[in-house]
Amino acid sequence: MKKFFLLVLVASFIVSCNNNSVKSGVLVTDISELNASIEKAQPGDIITLANGVWKDVEIKFKAEGAVNKPITINVETPGEVFIEGVSSLKFGGNYLVVDGLHFRNGYSPDEAVVIFRIDKETIANHCTFTNSVIEDFNKMSRDDSDRWIQFWGRHNTLSNCYITGKTNRGPTIRVDLKGNEHISNYHQIVNNHFGPRPPKGGASGETIQIGDSYSSMSPSYTMVANNLFEECNGEVEIISSKTNFNEFRNNVFYKSEGSLVTRHGNYCTIDGNYFIGDGENENIGGIRIINTGHWVTNNYFFNLKGKSFRSPLAVMNGIPKSPLNRYNQVTDVVVAYNTYINCDAPWQFGVGQNLAQKDVLPASEIRSARPLRTIVANNVLYNEVGAEKLVVEHDKADGVIFKSNVVNNQGVPFNDYDGGIQNVSFDLSEVGENILVQASNLDVEAYKGFEFEKISKDLFGNSRNSNNSIGAVVNTNASSPSILDKSKYGPSWYSDEVEASEAKTIEVTDGDNLQEKIDEASNGDIILLKDGVLNVNKSLVISKGITIKAENVSKTSLNYSGEANTPLFELHPKGFLIVESVNLKGNGTQQAFASLKENMYTHFGLSVSNCEITDFNFALKAYKQSFAERITIENTSISNCNNGLELSEETNDRGDYNTEYLTIINCKFNNVNENVIDYYRGGYDESTIGGNLILTNSTFTNCGGKEQNGILINTRGIVNVDISDNTFKNNPIKLVALLWGAKNNSHANNTISNSGKIVVEENLKLKLMY
Repeated sequence: MKKFFLLVLVASFIVSCNNNSVKSGVLVTDISELNASIEKAQPGDIITLANGVWKDVEIKFKAEGAVNKPITINVETPGEVFIEGVSSLKFGGNYLVVDGLHFRNGYSPDEAVVIFRIDKETIANHCTFTNSVIEDFNKMSRDDSDRWIQFWGRHNTLSNCYITGKTNRGPTIRVDLKGNEHISNYHQIVNNHFGPRPPKGGASGETIQIGDSYSSMSPSYTMVANNLFEECNGEVEIISSKTNFNEFRNNVFYKSEGSLVTRHGNYCTIDGNYFIGDGENENIGGIRIINTGHWVTNNYFFNLKGKSFRSPLAVMNGIPKSPLNRYNQVTDVVVAYNTYINCDAPWQFGVGQNLAQKDVLPASEIRSARPLRTIVANNVLYNEVGAEKLVVEHDKADGVIFKSNVVNNQGVPFNDYDGGIQNVSFDLSEVGENILVQASNLDVEAYKGFEFEKISKDLFGNSRNSNNSIGAVVNTNASSPSILDKSKYGPSWYSDEVEASEAKTIEVTDGDNLQEKIDEASNGDIILLKDGVLNVNKSLVISKGITIKAENVSKTSLNYSGEANTPLFELHPKGFLIVESVNLKGNGTQQAFASLKENMYTHFGLSVSNCEITDFNFALKAYKQSFAERITIENTSISNCNNGLELSEETNDRGDYNTEYLTIINCKFNNVNENVIDYYRGGYDESTIGGNLILTNSTFTNCGGKEQNGILINTRGIVNVDISDNTFKNNPIKLVALLWGAKNNSHANNTISNSGKIVVEENLKLKLMY
């Protein structure tokens, strides 16, 4: 009888297990098993993804966990579960956690890779995406916009993730607030490592965007804290805050070409952040202020050389009665207890004032409203080399009050703004890498402004109650904060450190198949061409970083006999090509170098030196939606080509362009009919402050005869142009160049004969983007 009851008990337990919900630690091996487990999941359950590649999976995590009993999807072994192909993750429900995924080798089929909602009715609250990686998960076209993380709902968290390599349109992370269920959301973006985001070549390349202009008056209360932003260079705004009451605390911005920007919205707290530059790059910025009521306190700025929009502190002019999507006036801002070390002209006011452009812009676009009721107090500045201007007034800073600020300007005189900036000699002590603070407390009484008592801690978290020294740090004996210790950010199981491998040299003779040798090479390897002529009848595909060079200068030729309108070198995504000392020859119908016509989902790069390029239709053709961070041509001749360097297909007038840096040094252009250098950025987008052309020590002879607009060097809309020390001879055109005087366009020491002239037009008429 006892045996009978024991059997019944065991049978009942088995049945109960079969009919019950998923239990903790259930392992699933494919998407159907995962979906079934999600459907059965109860609070506290854990669903584990088996090791391997999960390809083309759209995970819809719809379930209901509970406080302290979330439902979790994790992985069998961190670092061994990969989400690839056309894949995404959507949360829908409450108290859900996803831990340990690695997105790579693919892209999202939807508006984002990870979305905190399944649809408009099924949103996420109290959900977390953590301890995960998203790398190079780009759409196939640069203009195909998406986000990698999209917040909806309330109280959701992104934590301890590593995110890198976004190149297509759209912010890496966006917080959306369309609807009452999404405002006052208190989202958390904490302890993440945002790895390099290369320049996008246009707007909409932020790393984080919180809200948009149409929800900018809504309260968000999003917290962005303890993150590392490393080389986040997508555009001028690393973080674009566009809602109210957001907080940015204890983040590190390391060599990132842009700024933390209060683009729309009010009452942000920016406290305890580090902005680290390299002492040279003028694109590395700090904080840019627009709108009302922000507090900028306890921040540390080091080696920043940015100007205007990218200055350490840029306070903008606004537009009177500005619409939501433009620039509201700065009012009631506090900038206190910050430290600036070796930052040229760290405080810039009236940034963006454009009164000189009133002839080409409507009145509704003129930024004439100066900052009001702004207090700059208790800050410390140190310049190793004294600066003539600590404060740059792009417009009058008559609405700014300076109190109890101190500078060691090495004896160089400056405007002290009625004693609000004091000259004090003091030394620095090194607390840690890139962290220098005053060596002793400064005998300066701190200004006690309204509610300044709420600034109760310093940069390192020390109390200000007993020692309210000015500057970001009160304790000069503080220990190193180790802000660049990458183990403090991102997933515990992942490292972005890659051991450098020694480059291999692969020799090629005229009997070898060059494409096979290229395929054999690894990133960084060198293809060495022996003397002679190599005949190439099909495009050489470049999809990695390699160097192709001749053993001896001008003794090796690549003769291309491929089809018309095909390139000798076909540059694919991640194709970074260096060509040295090779003669390239076509038949007049092909291209020497060209990007793919489509599916350029990430960048390419090109460097050409000591080469001869002859008899091609195009020397270089960059197709629409392709982008190279750098294209450099040096000591090279381009002759007998219908077209030269054509980078002008981004005609959507949204501020996009095909390369960030185009550098041409000591080159010769002979008998190039049109598009000799055609470099275009369209649309009046003042936040896209890129496009960079350096053209020096080069010669142009008999070029531009078929150029339809009569301009030899076309740089329409490019912001930074330097044309200097060149010779233009017998070019049948009207103008050598038409430069944009209001921007950073310049020319000097050029010799021009029988080639038209260089004209500078102060304000170009451009299409408004908004």
